[in-house]
Amino acid sequence: MDIQPRCYDKVVQMINKGVDIPNPLTIDIGGEVNVDQISGKGVRIYPGCRIYGERTVISAGSKIGYEGPATIDNCQLGPSVELRAGYFSKSVFLEKANMGLGAHVREGCILEEEASGAHCVGIKQTILFPFVTLGSLINFCDCLMAGGTSRKDHSEVGSSYIHFNFTPDGDKATASLIGDVPRGVMLNQPAIFLGGQGGIVGPLRMGYGNVVAANSVLRSDFIEDNKLIVGKTYSAKTIGFKPRAYANIRRIVESNIVYIANLMALEQWYIHVRRPFFDSLEFGGLIFAGLLDKLAIAKKERMKRLRILAEKAKTSSENEAYAAGRNELHERFAEIEGLFAATLEDSAVEKCRDDFLSTSDVAGKANGTNYIDAVQGFDAGTSAKGVVWLQGIVNLYCEKAKVMIPSLNMFGK
Repeated sequence: MDIQPRCYDKVVQMINKGVDIPNPLTIDIGGEVNVDQISGKGVRIYPGCRIYGERTVISAGSKIGYEGPATIDNCQLGPSVELRAGYFSKSVFLEKANMGLGAHVREGCILEEEASGAHCVGIKQTILFPFVTLGSLINFCDCLMAGGTSRKDHSEVGSSYIHFNFTPDGDKATASLIGDVPRGVMLNQPAIFLGGQGGIVGPLRMGYGNVVAANSVLRSDFIEDNKLIVGKTYSAKTIGFKPRAYANIRRIVESNIVYIANLMALEQWYIHVRRPFFDSLEFGGLIFAGLLDKLAIAKKERMKRLRILAEKAKTSSENEAYAAGRNELHERFAEIEGLFAATLEDSAVEKCRDDFLSTSDVAGKANGTNYIDAVQGFDAGTSAKGVVWLQGIVNLYCEKAKVMIPSLNMFGK
């Protein structure tokens, strides 16, 4: 087999530093790949794999392609990650995250520690907190999911599940928040279960501890915790369809604002809490940079989709419900975009942050404890302070966005 010089040189370098490549003539390594960002400690790359991208990072103990050929393009892999087969692009996988045969992981995904997917899972712009598990034959793009405390007590999505993220009007302002960031990062919340052969019509928000019956398709929020949810079955009918009616424009915009505000809170959590735990890791700085990059991608995507909706929602009618709000959304969208382009300063939120950081001693714990053990080691009072800080960030952004488009009466009672 003829092998390109650029690939051969990279393969030789990887083998010389200790990477286990059982059949080196079957893999392709891009000339742009930096071998110095691939660990020689326990990494194994099985036959038929392709590794591309100057930002690709592969940490110690990672296994690639055990169940079939795998393509990795500009991904950052933490320790002991297993990508068993499929396509993985511009995403981050933290320690012990894994994906099975037929995975299709596209831009902007973050799989935190021990998050996983079985065979034939498709995700894009998806964030899974530690332990979250996706079954087989799933399409779960544009979601953030949290909940659970371990691999034995984890949030799970049953097989053959779909997150419907594309509307008849061609909109994708449909990201769903299953759990949330302020409570979810504390790794102490009840698991969420989405029963198989079901779906969510985004955007949707759901609380912790909820169990959704199999074959349920959800179309509304379930923000309360600890409920058994059985989706409504609709009877067959044919009715008129009016494009761009946006009868639920308030809920759509509100859900998008809440989602982006949660991303802003997650960014602050990464910067102030997660960062020290990467200092002791091989390639820790590169992986942390990858996390912030994926969050930036996520925020950009959500704002792009909301902008498109704002442009389409503009109306000349004065009689439609929320007509004034639709036009405000269009006219003031640049202000909304500017709101989420910067970190807001607020003395009350900053005080809550400093109070949590001083109580939690994150810096001290990062020197001798792994991230999950450290966070789950917070006592109830410390965790509560962290929730108040992060929820304060979410509320701050939501309140300021509400003022910009008052006619929508977002977050109104």
